[in-house]
Amino acid sequence: MEEAGAPHFPFPYQPYPIQEQFMQALYGALEHGKVGIFESPTGTGKSLSLICGALSWLRDHEEKRRQEADRLLQGDGGTSLSISSSLSTTSSSTPSSSSAEPDWITDFVQKKAERDFVSKLKDEELRRKKREEHLEMIRNNSQLKSALKRKSCEDDEAVKLLQLSKDPQEEEELNNPEEELIVAEYESDDESKTKNKFCGGDDEDDLVEEHVTKIYYCSRTHSQLAQFIHEVQKSPFSPDISLVPLGSRQNMCVNEEVRRLGSVQRINDRCMEMQKNKHDQRPKEVEGGKRKRGVSKAVCPYVGAQGLQTLRDAVLGAVRDIEQLLSLARETRSCPYYATRLAIPPAQLVVLPYQTVLHEGTRRASGCSSKDKVLIIDEAHNLSDVLSCIHSSELTGAQLCRAHSQLAQYSERYRSRLKAKNLMYIKQILFVVEGLVRVLGGKVGQNPHSQITQPATELLTINNFLFKAQIDNINLFKVQRYFEKSMISRKLCGFIEKYAGTGVTSHTQTTQTQSANKENRRTEGLNRYLQTLQSSQQPDIESPSGQQGAAEDRELAASPMMQVEGFFMALTNTNTDGRMVLQTQGSVAVSSMKFLLLNPAVHFSQVLKDCRAVIIAGGTMQPVSDFKQELLFSAGVEAERIIEFSCGHVIPPENILPIVLCSGPSGQELEFTFQNRDTPRMMEETGRVLSNLCNVVPGGVVCFFPSYDYSRRILEHWEASGVLARLSSKKKIFQEPKKANQVEKVLNEFSRTIQVCCGWGTLSGALLFSVVGGKMSEGINFSDDLGRCIVMVGMPYPNIKSPELKEKMAYLDKNLPHSGGRSPGQALIENLCMKAVNQSIGRAIRHREDYACIVLCDRRYSRPATLAKLPDWIRAHTHTHTSFGPAFAGLRRFFMEKKKQQQL
Repeated sequence: MEEAGAPHFPFPYQPYPIQEQFMQALYGALEHGKVGIFESPTGTGKSLSLICGALSWLRDHEEKRRQEADRLLQGDGGTSLSISSSLSTTSSSTPSSSSAEPDWITDFVQKKAERDFVSKLKDEELRRKKREEHLEMIRNNSQLKSALKRKSCEDDEAVKLLQLSKDPQEEEELNNPEEELIVAEYESDDESKTKNKFCGGDDEDDLVEEHVTKIYYCSRTHSQLAQFIHEVQKSPFSPDISLVPLGSRQNMCVNEEVRRLGSVQRINDRCMEMQKNKHDQRPKEVEGGKRKRGVSKAVCPYVGAQGLQTLRDAVLGAVRDIEQLLSLARETRSCPYYATRLAIPPAQLVVLPYQTVLHEGTRRASGCSSKDKVLIIDEAHNLSDVLSCIHSSELTGAQLCRAHSQLAQYSERYRSRLKAKNLMYIKQILFVVEGLVRVLGGKVGQNPHSQITQPATELLTINNFLFKAQIDNINLFKVQRYFEKSMISRKLCGFIEKYAGTGVTSHTQTTQTQSANKENRRTEGLNRYLQTLQSSQQPDIESPSGQQGAAEDRELAASPMMQVEGFFMALTNTNTDGRMVLQTQGSVAVSSMKFLLLNPAVHFSQVLKDCRAVIIAGGTMQPVSDFKQELLFSAGVEAERIIEFSCGHVIPPENILPIVLCSGPSGQELEFTFQNRDTPRMMEETGRVLSNLCNVVPGGVVCFFPSYDYSRRILEHWEASGVLARLSSKKKIFQEPKKANQVEKVLNEFSRTIQVCCGWGTLSGALLFSVVGGKMSEGINFSDDLGRCIVMVGMPYPNIKSPELKEKMAYLDKNLPHSGGRSPGQALIENLCMKAVNQSIGRAIRHREDYACIVLCDRRYSRPATLAKLPDWIRAHTHTHTSFGPAFAGLRRFFMEKKKQQQL
């Protein structure tokens, strides 16, 4: 029986009891402004529970605000008394107020405050009604689609006319724009403040559209965001909710000329350049009072104001994912990237990637206001790592040398046209970059590959790093502001793209470039230049080809100065919040410096402070202790504001069999410590465990190893000893591929093999060897016959010899409280291990009718503290077996019963 006053949750079908509990807890967290940690296993309808619970609260919240506004606007006595009482309390608590004030003055001030309050309410109600009427008109306007198509045809004709009317001379000028490469006159902070004081620099704030109460939903990947939007489309809220999906330019651009540029950085640069060209194309005054038309520059045909407004309305009028939005944008010849950003203020639900909302600069640039809004972070099991990764930065010696060379050439070429302030800041940037190269043991102006260094790793505080680089006298905050305001990195990228291969950019790099291509095509010049530079700078020392290829790809993908700018921003962090990791390895070119963020809470605290409520959700959130300590308590969140919710699975208890296996068939104890996991006896025993499992488990078996290195070694041993041959007689063997683009192919083959076998013939299915934290340990569903048994070999502890991990542990030990007899650093190691385990074993059991066995092969899993870190729905049914016989008997009985049930 439903409690009086309990919220009602519209749902597309009869929800499970755990979904009802989830929505009730979520509703309460949003209503009371809590920070919630919500765990709901995959297969329990977490997305729909989030959608229906959160949108039910939003519906009720808006209705309460509407009713409250109506009561206040009616002007009844109770309301007036309430306002007066509130004002009197405020006045009496203010030290500056005097009891000697005449009553008529107090009464006048109070009446004025009431009038202002009512006037503000009327304005808000008027705006709200206009928004609702506009949205209703959009949703009910049957002529909208034909209007969009008509506009598309008109734009097509306009583009054709523009192409036919292009002047050949203007084309020539277009390919050689000089003015756009020059940095505009720059004013320092003090000057700009003075100017703004007299010129009203804050007027722009008045033009910003007011944001309605909204929910931000963010997840890790675009596919997860698309899946969430599809769930919204299936929900009862779909017809009435205003949803806006956000994405990067790379994912949302519909201009094929720009999309062909490939890399994220080049697409961003080209897009911003075209927007600038659009604003710059105004007639200019020349001597004699005549007006001269400026040189025609390339502008994007998809950013017309009317088209953007029309597409914005279409976005708000119906729920669409990014693919559907791109299709509509191509029809209407309007830019979805800018249209969605225009749609943010009136939107009720904004769906966006992690980076957009968790990085302050990106959040501000996207126009996302977090003040008094609701933030839902899904798939948040690795939130701390994501925050650290987003705000960390790394540079190689090759990037630094290239950036210094390019900026020096830029400064030399335009010295006579650059203002004194610009030259001063450019000189400071060059000085800092030179210091960074010096820290790696090199000198600018020389081939970084020929400068040999001794392999070493050094960790420094930010201050000590600045002293070592001899740049502690530079105000990096002002330099960072100059980067942002002058857009010097983008100008430099355009300069290199324009002059690469012409000799202009090679006069200081004659030792680095032996053959320069003399062509000067705008979009291909930079790539040819960098490729030539890399081919002539091959290092003399041996290095892993995979790492070198990845480094080259990274350098090709972005302007080096962009990387340097990001590193400068990292150096402005507080000294205690991060560390610098210097790694020299063979030559200056491949040596690197990395800023490691140790305190992710410093970048999460503002979000927690601004948002009305924050929900951190995931399928496997255990263990949650590190979330609370490292991200919440460290960010200043009080314990009373945090709530936790964890629900069981929808499957019946008899559909899951988790086993902790302490010993193998021959009695060998299973403990895969670093010292004994490589012994032949341990590897042989592991092979016997798998052989026995494959004899009784139907369909697919997925075996996870703790690392790629151990996977390689144990498989090589099994191949030599004949274990692989025995395994392949029962199940076809697959291995996790080395390249990400081969994952889908392997999974399809794995699935097809299991379907074909289906219990017939000599093979009973397939066996897949994978790695914890690898390509198949997250985001892959091994449902039904694909994953009847998940085997975890050993415990995947991280490499405690890693300098970064050592520094992180030391930081936590120093700054967080010790509890349970373990230091925070030790707790971090255990939590990282068990989070990885939980993600891997969560690949099985994906829906109510599914069933599987989970075998944890290591006696250390039987420790109470370790068992406590498993998800509740797995831990409650876990059986620990000290010997193999009873465990194997229970496993055989489990699958025999399932087979009987299927036959019935």
